[in-house]
Amino acid sequence: MDTFLPSLRRSLKGLLILVPVLIGLVVSSPADAARWDAETLTVPVNPDGGLVTFSEQEINTGRKVFNTSCGTCHAGGITKTNHNVGLDPETLALATPPRDNVDALVDYMKDPTSYDGEYSISELHPSMRDAELYPAMRDLTDEDLRLMAGFILVAPKVQGNQWGGGKIYF
Repeated sequence: MDTFLPSLRRSLKGLLILVPVLIGLVVSSPADAARWDAETLTVPVNPDGGLVTFSEQEINTGRKVFNTSCGTCHAGGITKTNHNVGLDPETLALATPPRDNVDALVDYMKDPTSYDGEYSISELHPSMRDAELYPAMRDLTDEDLRLMAGFILVAPKVQGNQWGGGKIYF
């Protein structure tokens, strides 16, 4: 009896961990699997039309880095300081220069400019250029920036109009 109760407790703890995992596997919808297909994970890498396909793991990593570094002001792809300029595909494409590909977004994160491209806003917007002013940017690598850019470009494919919807969702 003395060994039975501890064994029973261990077994019950194991079930408490295993049951939610099994439920998650059974209840997952086919739509969840479909949203991570190769087409969804493929985005423009440069303005010349080159494409890159990210893995689901890379997008999840990019999401985590984005939420930690940029999510305070850009939660859900909106821009809290200017609701007219979000991170949705149309807005990114209309920027000067267009920011609708991985290379252009990485360039922006390194040295941001105004939406019309006329002047630097690195003193106002967190960037690698002024990383000392913005602690969230200090430890980011080029790979972190690439993964964040991938997440920004894949998010509207998964979330639809909810990503970067700006003031229409407020």
